[in-house]
Amino acid sequence: MRVLAIDFGTSNTVAMLRTADGRMRPLLFDGSPLLPSAVYLNPDGRMSVGRDAERSARTDPSRFEPNPKRCVDDGQIILGDTELPVPRVFSQVLTQVAVEARRQLSGAAPEEVRLTHPARWGERRRAVLTEAARLAGLGSPRLIAEPVGAASYFTAVLGSAVPNGRSLAIYDLGGGTFDATVVRRTPNGFDVLAEEGIANVGGLDFDHAIVEHLGKTYAASHAESWTKLSNPTDANDRRHRRLLYEDVRAAKEMLSRTTSTDIHLPALEVDAHLTREELETMVRPYLEDTVECLKRTIEAAKLTPSDLVGIFLVGGSSRIPLAAHLIHTALGVAPTTLEQPETVVVEGALCIGVARPAGAAGQAGHSGVPRTFAPPLRAPARPGIVAPAPLGRPALRPTGPMVPPRPPAGQPVGPRPPAPQPVPPRPAVAPAPPRPLNPQAPGGPPARPVSGVPTSSPPGPAVRPGPQPPQLLRPPLVQRPVQPPLPMNRVPVRPQLPFRPQPGKRIEPTVVLTIVVLVAVVVAFAVLLIIGLS
Repeated sequence: MRVLAIDFGTSNTVAMLRTADGRMRPLLFDGSPLLPSAVYLNPDGRMSVGRDAERSARTDPSRFEPNPKRCVDDGQIILGDTELPVPRVFSQVLTQVAVEARRQLSGAAPEEVRLTHPARWGERRRAVLTEAARLAGLGSPRLIAEPVGAASYFTAVLGSAVPNGRSLAIYDLGGGTFDATVVRRTPNGFDVLAEEGIANVGGLDFDHAIVEHLGKTYAASHAESWTKLSNPTDANDRRHRRLLYEDVRAAKEMLSRTTSTDIHLPALEVDAHLTREELETMVRPYLEDTVECLKRTIEAAKLTPSDLVGIFLVGGSSRIPLAAHLIHTALGVAPTTLEQPETVVVEGALCIGVARPAGAAGQAGHSGVPRTFAPPLRAPARPGIVAPAPLGRPALRPTGPMVPPRPPAGQPVGPRPPAPQPVPPRPAVAPAPPRPLNPQAPGGPPARPVSGVPTSSPPGPAVRPGPQPPQLLRPPLVQRPVQPPLPMNRVPVRPQLPFRPQPGKRIEPTVVLTIVVLVAVVVAFAVLLIIGLS
């Protein structure tokens, strides 16, 4: 069955198509899966949609509406001097999607259309969306709540990681609204346990916060120019304001990947520098409100964060790293992110009612593989300290020479053994029985018995043995004579003698010849010196 799913968003619209062979692919608009939801009414009455509308808005911004979804309750949308019904404006965006879907289907129409909507939308708002689909020639669509579509995607990718009866939370931060939802998986799909949202929190509000920050910085030094930019009175000022907001949005998205960027102020001819730290300071109050809303939603579902399978981030504005950090800090659960969170909802809407083949669980969808938010890395371990090995891997062992253990207190210290020399291979022999490393020394205390070896002892009352020092056992590889230990109060001192050949040692003839030649040379030189002086 050919199925078309559409997610009509505040800033962007996303659509995906499932063909008869079960394959899913996103619809591309100018090479991108994101179609701006903007509309522009040309002077001849023709409507432009998407990036064409954004380009046309530079000529006359009064005929431009970048976020028609925010006007769902207004009844009418004013474009220039014309008032248009909200369903008709919505239908222009959906018509663009329908044309692209028919083109990819070689002129055939989709057999089923699925439209997603926020979970908090009531019957009246859903009726507006249904009427817009009818005007676009899409018939009667099947409406699916956005958190249900998102949960379906994660279930299709994670497979059995979300079993029946378990719940998960959806953190949906889009361009104009925020929605927090807790859903529970059932044999027939998902049931919404609790949902809450904030109407005026999203990427557009972050853009406005950045513009206000720029105004506090440059309004004093460029008062007249900033007044025209913030309150445009003619087409040229509105054009400058539109360019400013486009650059602000691009800078905000760039700060999710880098730490700093520049924003061009068209009327002031100034390049303002903005850092990620400044952006996080501006948007932190909004994000903290969304985290509190998510916490209330989990409590309304009578669950705790530890009861959830996971917290999943969807929506383009959830890319801001601070959002995942605040959720992890407040709830103690690392949220799950995606490479392209804008397409999660629409792809999940296509996954509903589709039997996945065996072994398909865990395969990545078009939106990417879910990845758990990684907390900040710990400081590196100090040198010389071996970290504990993870489960399933052998522990690292030091490769340097091992220091022999010290003998127990009270036992005499024997002479230091010489350095080990390479031993030639020998034929295998039967191993000798092990013996203790520290045998009884002459005149010293008796050696302690080795654990596990029976020893004879006089009968007596049972005494609970105390902790014994570990005994190192090894087979006698090399038999060495035992040297008597030196007294502890006597330290041998080697006398300092002049150099002389030790008896019994043979001096090399070359050394003797060299000494004789040197002596002859010295004598000859002395004789010549005496003759010369006389």
